[in-house]
Formats: sequence, C-alpha cells, structure tokens
Amino acid sequence: MNKPVKEYHAPVWNEPIIMEMGYPGRRGVLIPQAEEGVRAAVGSGADLVPAAVRRKARPALPEMSEPEVLYHYLRLSQQTLGMMNISLFGTCTMKYNAQVNEAVAWRPEVTHVHPLQDEDTLQGALEIVWGMDAILRELSGMDQFVFQAGGGADAAYTSAAVTRAYHAARGELEQRNEIITTIQTHPSSAATAAAAGFKVITLMIDEETGYPSLASLKAAVSQRTAALMVNNPDDMGVYNPEIREWTCIVREAGGLSFYDHANFNGVMTRLRARELGFDACMFMLHKTFGAPKSGVGGPAVGAYGCSAELAPFMPRPVVVRDGERYRLDHDRPLSIGKIREFWGNVPVIIKAYAWARAMGADGMAEAADISVLANNYMEKGLLAIRGVTRSHPGHTTPRLEMTRYSLQQMKEETGVDAHDVQNRMSDFGIDPMWSSHHPWLIPEPFTPEAGEMYGKEALDTWIAVLAQISDEAYSNPELVKTAPHNGAIHRLKGHLDDPSQWAMTWRAWKRKRQVR
Repeated sequence: MNKPVKEYHAPVWNEPIIMEMGYPGRRGVLIPQAEEGVRAAVGSGADLVPAAVRRKARPALPEMSEPEVLYHYLRLSQQTLGMMNISLFGTCTMKYNAQVNEAVAWRPEVTHVHPLQDEDTLQGALEIVWGMDAILRELSGMDQFVFQAGGGADAAYTSAAVTRAYHAARGELEQRNEIITTIQTHPSSAATAAAAGFKVITLMIDEETGYPSLASLKAAVSQRTAALMVNNPDDMGVYNPEIREWTCIVREAGGLSFYDHANFNGVMTRLRARELGFDACMFMLHKTFGAPKSGVGGPAVGAYGCSAELAPFMPRPVVVRDGERYRLDHDRPLSIGKIREFWGNVPVIIKAYAWARAMGADGMAEAADISVLANNYMEKGLLAIRGVTRSHPGHTTPRLEMTRYSLQQMKEETGVDAHDVQNRMSDFGIDPMWSSHHPWLIPEPFTPEAGEMYGKEALDTWIAVLAQISDEAYSNPELVKTAPHNGAIHRLKGHLDDPSQWAMTWRAWKRKRQVR
C-alpha cells in the first residue's frame, strides 16, 4: 500500500510584473541631502559624472514603497514552488543552506569591502580564502587552490587553460592537442576542452561494467594526449574502480589528469584526488560545500586545485600567507591570467568555509555515509514502482550518492514520458525530478540524489509521489500528460521557442508588445 501524500495547491495571484506597478513620486527610502560641509569640500555629485554618460531622461523604474515591493515578491514566491519542499536534484548535490552562514555573508565586514582596497584592510577576507584553500588541499591532496572560476564548467575551462599553458611551456603544445573524456563525464569537460582549442576523444561505456574499459583508454592514449578529464563516480552513481590505472596510463604517456569533483558528496574524506594520480581537480563550493546552488550564472564558485608542478600556471592573483599576514600574489609570470574578475565570489567562499568548519572531517565522513545510505535506500523503493528501471542493471555494485533510473518502460506501456512525470510531481508540492545531462545515455532518465539533509520520511514521501504518478499513468495517463494542475500557471506552450513571447529587458518587452 502506497504512503498517502499531502494535498497541495499553489496560491494563484493576478500579479503584474513589477515594471507595470507603482505610482509617481512613491519611494521606498528617501536619501538625505549631503551636508553643507561635504558639498563645500567635494562640490556637487552631479558634476562628477561626465556629461557624455549622463542620462537624457529618468530611468524607467517602478516607483513603490518598501511594503509594496515586499508584498509583490512574497506573492510571487507563493506562486513558485521552487526548492521550498523536497528537492532531490541529481547530478548536482542539493543541500540545506544554513541560515547562520547566510547571515555571516551579509555582514558589513563582507558586503562593504572591495577587492581593490589596500591589502592591510582585507586581512580577514584573505584569511578565510586562504583557510578554504587549506581545507580543500587536505581533502584533495593538491598543493594550491584558486577560487576565480564561476562554477564547475568555469573550473573545467581553467584546467583546460592550465593544461594548454603547461604543455606550451614544455614546447609540446603543438604535439599534445587531444583531451580524452568519457560519454558519462559532465559535458562541460568536452565543451571547455574544445573551447581551449583541443580535439576531444570521448570514450563510450562498457555495458557490463557501467564505465569505459581500460582497453578503450589505452587505444585513445598517445603522444598527442594532453589530458584526461573525468568525473568519478559518474552521474549514474557508478564508480570506476580502475581509476588509478587510468591516471597511470595517461601520466606514462606524458598527459595530465583532471578530476571533476561535482559528485564528491558520496566520497568526501574517503579518497583524495592526488593519491588517485590526478594532477588537478575542482570542487563546487555552491553545492557540495553548503552554499546555495547557482542559477543563471551565479552566485557560484568552482574551486580549482592542482599539483605544485601546475601551480605556476594558475589564474592570478593567488592568496598566500607571509608569516601572520596574507597577501595577493600577482607576480606569477607563467600564469594563464584571469578566468574571471578579482579573486572569485568571496561570499560563497565564506559560506563554504563556515560549512566546512562546522562539519569538520568527522561530519563530512558521516554526511558521505548518509548520502550513500539514503541513495541505496531510495533505490529499493523506486525499483518496486511499476515502469521504473535502473541504468546498467548488470552492474551489481551499490551506487554511490545517486542512481540513474529510466521511465522508458512506463512510456512504452502508457505514453507518459519523463517530462510528463516531472510536471505531475509539482502537483504534489515536490520539486520536479532532474532528468539527466545531455546526451541522454538512458532513455527517459531521472536521477534523484538524496544527499544527507533529508530524513527517511521525506524520502518515503518522494517515493510515494512517484508511485502514485505511476498508478495514474497506467490507469489515467491523460491526467499525467496534461499536468500540472495545481500550480499557479499551467504549461507554457511554445513561449520559450517563440522570441516574440519573451524578452530579456523591459525595454525589449515594450518594443515587442508595441509590434504585436
């Protein structure tokens, strides 16, 4: 008998967009005039703005009081399910973002500083960046970390750029123009390798083991090999036990190895990238280390670390410690330069540092254990649901922090596909499941990742929701195909495919509306 699920219906507000709201002259805050003494000393603020960059007209902004703005966004948040309930977002570790860490990152000691200040006034911020570097060195075995990269793909590009600079310094870049990856490695590895000017060789999966064979790697490796870029475990939860042999083969050929640690949650404190033979790795501070998940470009940090041999090529500046003082080291003649501005997103580093210090080594080890246990607990419940199968069923080793499932059987028998199930899940107040990165190696995939933050009851609820949707798919498939039914907005048909239906700015939206 399935566990009963809670009733859910999102509030529905007839809410305009904020640019269409407001009343002339209304303000949320009144800025006081400058004092006479200040004006006498510096003159008019308007005179400091060059005439060429002054506005010809007032900015088109809504004029509203603070409560009106607050209530507007509260109503929007009530309409949006978001991640306010159970979110088992696979291939990206979703976890609770502690409010105390958010509060720390909003303190004026953080928000009121600027990276171009004198270093003597930035000692606290630099110490935390250096401290996070030290923590990640311990977890990975690497010799240096930088935090410029704005996410996992950014860190992968950093590695590709460092790889390019390393081989160029040795006079081998023209020869070493190939990077090897695998079909189940995150697509950002292949994409960033190509963006850095390398040819990409992609290894396919051995259906028996769930990962590419050693023979396929040996066939791909040559004197043209610049690097190997892989994640392990992959997004199917499969861990490649031959990974030390992989890095050894690449190293003997003169190549480097980069470890994408996006799926670090299940192996935290259990392995160290350097000890597995990797020359570089990256961590996602905005997921694995307790900072909020990035969205539309930020906030995020892809922490990139490497061996001492590669460290001279890292992006600059690097935070270093001289006795009791911390400074920014810009004098790095072999550096690839900047991947992003300044030293990275410091508030995210602070949140990750607070999370890591609060967890400690024992806490991280326990979180990894819970993550693996929760995933394997869910697997038992999910595989009992009609229409649900698991990727690579012949691979009997327990999956780590996530498992890739398929709804292909359900689709063949009912016509209900993975996207239909996603939409229907939101009708139960559950954040729709994540399917998979492209390309879809498994038809109609979904990839939940429990992590360590949800209790057994929440996991049981998630399983029960999917079980009920399965029952509906087999008894009343149209109910699922036409979902969602309980949201503030039904399906948006064609809007994203039709540029006339959306705009990135208010000015563009007004122009398109006038044309229509």
